[in-house]
Amino acid sequence: MVQKRSIGDYLLDFFVYAFLTVLTITILYPFINAMAISFNNADDTMRGGIYFLPRVPTVESYVRVFTNPRIWNAYFITISRTLVGTVSALFVTSLIAFALSNAKLVGRRFYSLFCIIPMYFGGGLIPYYMLIRNLELMNTFWVFIIPNLVGLFNVILMRTFFQEIPESIKESAHIDGANYITVYFKIILPISTPILATIALFIGVFHWNSWFDATIFITRDELKPMQNILLQIVNEAAFAERIAALAGGAGGGGASAAAAAMGNISRGRPVNVRSITLATMFVTIFPVLIVYPFLQRFFVKGIMIGSVKG
Repeated sequence: MVQKRSIGDYLLDFFVYAFLTVLTITILYPFINAMAISFNNADDTMRGGIYFLPRVPTVESYVRVFTNPRIWNAYFITISRTLVGTVSALFVTSLIAFALSNAKLVGRRFYSLFCIIPMYFGGGLIPYYMLIRNLELMNTFWVFIIPNLVGLFNVILMRTFFQEIPESIKESAHIDGANYITVYFKIILPISTPILATIALFIGVFHWNSWFDATIFITRDELKPMQNILLQIVNEAAFAERIAALAGGAGGGGASAAAAAMGNISRGRPVNVRSITLATMFVTIFPVLIVYPFLQRFFVKGIMIGSVKG
């Protein structure tokens, strides 16, 4: 029997949908506005009034980014780092989680506590830098991979998921003669797609967005990932405008003339620092926006199951 809905129910639905609509617009508007500005002529943007759509469309900002000779090598480094780092870290993390999920593991509580302590206490940047230097990982591709093979939070999530798998499945495999390696590869991994996709998304986004390790440990431009190169492009554009503004104000008037020159430097030009900055932002996040919808259904399930027990 279908229960008849009252006027109060319809009013409640209206306010809920109205609130969610406003919330969605509030969240999406900054991205839409930033995209409109990145595709708009910089000279026209100075007039203001750009909200949802570009008024004078142009792709000059993106052309400036992609025609930079360093950007494609940086893309290759970032993609390689993300793929190799995600696969290797996922494999190592799942191995540790599988071992810790085994109730028969000798010293299991000690190992679990040993994994939790570094989540709250770290050695600091200087000892970490000395460790990387002593391992001879400076200015090598492997400085992106080896130090990030294990994420303890990811290990705990995956261990909890593995503990949810019925022991009877593992025991029946052992009765049939399977060892732990066979159980891991042929039973545990095939039925753990949700948590594997979730952790892969965590690790992949971390590697894609990471820039600090390259700033500290990499001095060779050919090994710098996309984030660092894009930051250099933005800084170079800002520096060029600042120099042009100072040169324009050097003729007289001091600081006030320089400030006026800074305000007028972008007039008559298709790009400026703001448009290039927003273009680099979308160049950075666009691949993640493409991949995330395909992993979303696994993401929610993996987080919910992996957080049932501590």
